[in-house]
Amino acid sequence: MKRREFLSMAAATGAVLSMPRAFSASVPTSGVVPQPYACATAAGHRGKLLILIELKGGNDGLNTVVPFADPAYYALRRHIAIPRDRAIALDERMALHPSLRPLLPLWRGGQLAVVQGVGCAQANPSHFRSMEIWDTGSRADVYRRDGWLARAFAQWRVPQVSALAATFGRVEAGPFAGLSFAHASRDSWAHVLNPDDARCFNRSNVNLADDDRVTGDAFDASIAPPTRPATFPDSIDAALRTARDSAQPGSYGAIRVTLDGFDTHANQPGRHAALLEELAQGCATLHAELARHGRWNDTLIITYSEFGRSARENMVRGTEHGGAAAHFMMGGRVRGGMYGQPPDLARLDGTGQLPVAIDFRRLYATVLGPFWALDARGILQDDVKPLPLLRA
Repeated sequence: MKRREFLSMAAATGAVLSMPRAFSASVPTSGVVPQPYACATAAGHRGKLLILIELKGGNDGLNTVVPFADPAYYALRRHIAIPRDRAIALDERMALHPSLRPLLPLWRGGQLAVVQGVGCAQANPSHFRSMEIWDTGSRADVYRRDGWLARAFAQWRVPQVSALAATFGRVEAGPFAGLSFAHASRDSWAHVLNPDDARCFNRSNVNLADDDRVTGDAFDASIAPPTRPATFPDSIDAALRTARDSAQPGSYGAIRVTLDGFDTHANQPGRHAALLEELAQGCATLHAELARHGRWNDTLIITYSEFGRSARENMVRGTEHGGAAAHFMMGGRVRGGMYGQPPDLARLDGTGQLPVAIDFRRLYATVLGPFWALDARGILQDDVKPLPLLRA
């Protein structure tokens, strides 16, 4: 393979599209991806790390954070509601699904925030369009191709700042779409097959012909899929290794991991319980390992999904595409507690869905402003206020 073809498959911005260890047996060398500064040894203060957990398919917020004190919840969901005696009460009205028990230590430690009523005004019921809105961080009537994190990385185009980006569990660039080598530093790290075996190289030392220059469009090039799909624990493991390897003074990073399967149109209870258990175990693992390596206080974890589910169950013990839903934010700087408006099932919108109380972009504004100290308004191109849930 020519060097131009090799680099075109690999190109990413001041960051990388990384592959987990489980991919190593089947990813060809053409799937190599660059990652700046990941060979450096961490010392002293590390930069702020964002971990996005995508709940792909549309997570049912009502059965995730349960309004167990509301009789309307049980009236609307006679077959799929979480029994009151099994729900894990957080306060006098709201509770966690029993599968989320591994999150309790974070809640009790004041490092888990539950943000209720999150969504997009004028939400679109299409998975594709709704996720496009969330990935670009735009209003429903605005169409963009660049991801909100790509625009954030563009603000880090200065020599002294290194930035890491990685995604596990899904090959689409999503919020990273539009990253280009123009935002990268010259020092990069290549993931070749098994990341543990990769060797460092300096892009400035690679002799490129004039027609070998890499453009940002190459970031969206498809990468050969593995023969065996990575599991969510694989993705969590890969995210942790990437976070550890990339840590260095002044660095910043964003990692996305995807947990698929939340489009629960039928037979939801068992399937949803298993997915939430995977989510909770993954978050507990991230907390334990990042704390052990001294990175928890500089990490912010956020869950997100294209939409919630219908307030009323359907005829096959499932739910349809819905409106607002609860999401989690956790980390060492998070001021734990309940935020937003509890679901009011007596005041559904005209389509029978939960209305949006918190614009989803306020989650992003919290990352961009208080957490990363970037110009959130410039990146989101709207005056979106951050949520008051981070400690100084």
